[in-house]
Amino acid sequence: MEIALEAAIPTYSGGLGILAGDMLRSAADLSLPMVGVSLLYRKGYFEQHLDAGGQQTESPQLWNPEEALEATDATANVSIEGRHVRVRAWRYRITGISRDEVPVYLLDTAMPENDPRDQALTDQLYGGDRRYRLCQEIILGVGGVRLLRALGYVNLESYHMNEGHSALLAMALFEHQLRERATKVEDLLAPEFLQGDFLQEIKRLRQKCIFTTHTPVPAGHDVFDRGLVSQVIGERRTEVMEAGGLMPNGLLNMTELALACSRYVNGVAMRHGEVSRSMFPRFAIRAITNGVHATTWTCPSFQQLYDQHVPEWRGDNRYLRYAMGIPIEEIRQAHAAAKRRLFDAVLQETGVTLDESKFTLGFARRAAVYKRADLLLSEPERLEAIARDIGPLQIIYAGKAHPADEEGKALIRRVFEYAAGLKDIVRLVYLQNYDMRWGQLVTAGVDLWLNTPLKPYEASGTSGMKAALNGVPSLSVLDGWWIEGHAEGVTGWSIGGDGLEDEAPSDIDSLYDKLGRVIAPLFYNTPLAYAEVMRGAIAFNGEFFNTQRMLHQYERNAYRTEAPSPANG
Repeated sequence: MEIALEAAIPTYSGGLGILAGDMLRSAADLSLPMVGVSLLYRKGYFEQHLDAGGQQTESPQLWNPEEALEATDATANVSIEGRHVRVRAWRYRITGISRDEVPVYLLDTAMPENDPRDQALTDQLYGGDRRYRLCQEIILGVGGVRLLRALGYVNLESYHMNEGHSALLAMALFEHQLRERATKVEDLLAPEFLQGDFLQEIKRLRQKCIFTTHTPVPAGHDVFDRGLVSQVIGERRTEVMEAGGLMPNGLLNMTELALACSRYVNGVAMRHGEVSRSMFPRFAIRAITNGVHATTWTCPSFQQLYDQHVPEWRGDNRYLRYAMGIPIEEIRQAHAAAKRRLFDAVLQETGVTLDESKFTLGFARRAAVYKRADLLLSEPERLEAIARDIGPLQIIYAGKAHPADEEGKALIRRVFEYAAGLKDIVRLVYLQNYDMRWGQLVTAGVDLWLNTPLKPYEASGTSGMKAALNGVPSLSVLDGWWIEGHAEGVTGWSIGGDGLEDEAPSDIDSLYDKLGRVIAPLFYNTPLAYAEVMRGAIAFNGEFFNTQRMLHQYERNAYRTEAPSPANG
C-alpha cells in the first residue's frame, strides 16, 4: 500500500513503506529478479503543521509525478461499483550497487476517461472512508496483477503480499486461472464446483502467493462488511468468496484472505510470529525478522569509516561484524560528525540550538498511543533529577499522527506540554514532517535511541536498526526485533522484562532507573566505555538486522517454490 523510494516522493507514511523500499533496494544490490507494485498518491500522505502547543493540522503533500517518474504505456481495467476504471502505471527504477535495476510501478487512476470519483482514488495514502480504502485495495490487488501482465510480466513465479492491503490480488489470480480452464462465471456457485474444483483451484493459487503480516494490532487488519463488499466488488464475486469460505460471518478480512491464499506466511520478528499464531491459530505462520538497507541508513561519516576499515560492507553487510576492530576514537569521531550534521539541520529548520556535548536522546516514530511517546516524560521530576545530578539532557522527538487519530494528536500535545515544563532543565525539540531525510539525520545523530511500545504491539520496529548502523545504541522495551538484538550493555539496554504481558507500570521505573543509574553516568563519566557499546551495536546489530540478510531468508524459505513450506490448517 505504501513504499518509500526517496524523501521527495510522498508515497509512504512510515515503517511499512520504508521496509518495502529497503527490501527492493537490497534486491537491486543482490541482482534478484523482483518488481514492486504500489499506488501513486498525488496528494501524498499529508504535510504536518504543529503550532506552539503541539496541535496538529494537515494539508496535502502536492508533488509532480511527471517530474519524478517515468510514464509507461501500460493500462488495465478494473471494475469498481459496476464502473470500468482505467488504471495506468508509472515506473521508478531502483539501481543497485552493481547497476542492476529493480522497477517499481505506481498505479494511477487520474485519467480523463475515468469518472471524477475514480480519478481521485489514487490521490491520498490512508485517506478517505472505508469505501475509499476498499476501492484502493481493488486497484492495488486486481489492477496490480493486470498491469503486470500488460507490462509483460506474464510468468511470475511468486506474488509477495506485503500486508493484507494487497490481498485482492488473490482474487485476480484466481479469476485468471478460471479463464485458463474456460470455467464460466455462472458455474462457480454450482455445488459440484464448490465441493471439488474450487478447493483445487485455491490450492493451485496458493502455490503462487506469499504473505507477510506486519501488525499485531487488530485495528491494523482491514475488515469490510458484506454490504460494502457487494457494492464495491460486485455481488457475484461476493457470493463466490462467501461460498468458498473466504468471507466467514459475512466479513471480508483482508488478512485472513491473504492467509488462506498463500503457501508461505510469516511475521516480521520471532516474537511477532508467536503473536500472529495466537491471533490466527488456523494458519501456520513462520517468522523472518525485518531489516534495513544498510547503505541508505548509514550516514556519510560512518560510510567513510566502513569504507576504510571493512570495504566489502556495501556488497556484503556481514562484514560489519568486523567493526569490532575499528578503533574506538574513530567511532567517536564519526559519531561527532553525525551529531553535528543533525544539530545543524535542527537549527536551520527550527531555530533551536542544541549542544553537541550534551547527552541527546531520540524518539521518532508514528504518533500512536501504543508507542507511548510520553513515557519518558511521565514523571518529569525524575527526568529533571537525572539532568541535574548526572548531566544535561536533550531530547529530539518527531512523528505524525494519522489525521483521524485524535488520541495520537493528543499524545503530541502532551509531549509539548511536558516540554514547556522542562524547558529550563531538559531541552526538548519536536520536529514536524518526519520523513526519510529526517530519519537519516536523527537515527545517526542522537546518542541513544529510545523505544517504548506497549507489549506485545511492536511487530518488529526498524528505527533502532537504523540507529545501530550509525553506532547509536538502543534503550528499548523487549518487544519486536529488540528481543533478538538486545545484549545488555553490549548493544544497548532493556526496559522491563521479556515476557509477553503488559508491564506498563514497571516500565516507568525501569526506564528511569536504567537511564539515571547506568546509561547517563556511562556517557558522562566513562565515555570510552559508552563508545564500546556504540561499537557493539554496529558489529552485532548492524551486521544482522539488514535487508540483505532478510532477503536471503525470503529467497531461501519463501520464494523458492521447491522450498518446504508448512501446510495451513
